[in-house]
Amino acid sequence: MIENPYFIILAITIAYLFGSISSAIIVCKLMHLPDPRTEGSRNPGATNVMRIGGKKAALITLFGDMLKGLIPVLLAKYFDFDAFALSGVAFAAFLGHLFPIFFGFVGGKGVATLLGCLFALSWPVAICWVVTWLIIAFLFRYASLASLIASLLAPFYIWYFTGDFIYVVTLMIMAIIMLYRHRSNIVNLASGKENKI
Repeated sequence: MIENPYFIILAITIAYLFGSISSAIIVCKLMHLPDPRTEGSRNPGATNVMRIGGKKAALITLFGDMLKGLIPVLLAKYFDFDAFALSGVAFAAFLGHLFPIFFGFVGGKGVATLLGCLFALSWPVAICWVVTWLIIAFLFRYASLASLIASLLAPFYIWYFTGDFIYVVTLMIMAIIMLYRHRSNIVNLASGKENKI
């Protein structure tokens, strides 16, 4: 097990920098689409990319954003980080997506990167997240609502499958941050103005 604090701090820093790579902006540039920060909802995430560039661009963005959470945490697991250090790496990648240093700290809302982290931390938890998202999306037709409910339930899922309290706390903090990042969606949901799938 890796216990060297300098190595762990380095890994957390790299995870943040990796998370700071904006898939949405890069995909839009490569596909000659408008900057997602200036079009649609002005959010550099997969949903907004779909609005301005279609499903193909959105799927590539979604996959890229998931990898930003998946790869750093998988590498940390490979180096046998403990749960506390793994949580730090996951949280850093998540924060990198939300506040990317390479793009003026203007990032997405963290849904896909959170999911990538979940697949690396515990794939059964990630599957439960996906199933929850699909059920809520099917019933209510709101992607934002499905993402929020699935993410709010993630701490309970990871408690059931791992029993690790530090994972629970980390995912609770991430879910709260996501609630804040989705505040405009929540207002739109309450007023019936949120776009349906």
